[in-house]
Amino acid sequence: MKDGSFIFGVDLDGVVGDFYGSIRKIAAEWLNRPLEELTTEVSFGLDEWGIGEFGGYERLHRFAVTQRDIFRDMHPIKNAPMVLRKLSKKGIRIRIITHRLFLKYSHRATITQTVDWLDNYDIPYWDICFMKDKGAVGAHVYIDDAPVNIANLRELGCNTIVFGNSTNRDLPGPRADDWFEVEHLVMEAREEWRTGTAGLFA
Repeated sequence: MKDGSFIFGVDLDGVVGDFYGSIRKIAAEWLNRPLEELTTEVSFGLDEWGIGEFGGYERLHRFAVTQRDIFRDMHPIKNAPMVLRKLSKKGIRIRIITHRLFLKYSHRATITQTVDWLDNYDIPYWDICFMKDKGAVGAHVYIDDAPVNIANLRELGCNTIVFGNSTNRDLPGPRADDWFEVEHLVMEAREEWRTGTAGLFA
């Protein structure tokens, strides 16, 4: 049996926070279009909404962060804060790993909004890392929804759970479609780590 803390590397947008639901509402305003015209079945980059002719994803993202405080105001994914509190209580070390600092000149707003949001929803975490190369941050199991991040993590040999949404339906499991499934998979992964058995990621 292994001693020490089992580390759960947790992405935020599309996993803990309802990023797509929030940015859809902001995009409707930005594009001056009815919300119902913007499909919820999106791919990574949101091309389905026709944002390219208005400056593309980066411009929409900057507006959402600097003018609409998206990282402070978005709602959490259903049951995510509660399950993370349960996992923390069970001794899981939660490490937030997010690539939110990819746009210049918005870092202060992004970091402030992120910390305020985590505190507002009482989401526990031991560490928070703002970085692109998520595999460089040690964790025993990761969860992410972005196909490129999942591919990069798995290529590095990192145990990675897919949090299911329309951007990643073609990716193989293990995957979770809600946070009760996340809880089950993380506890299973910790038990395999503690006992040295192979199963979930074998």
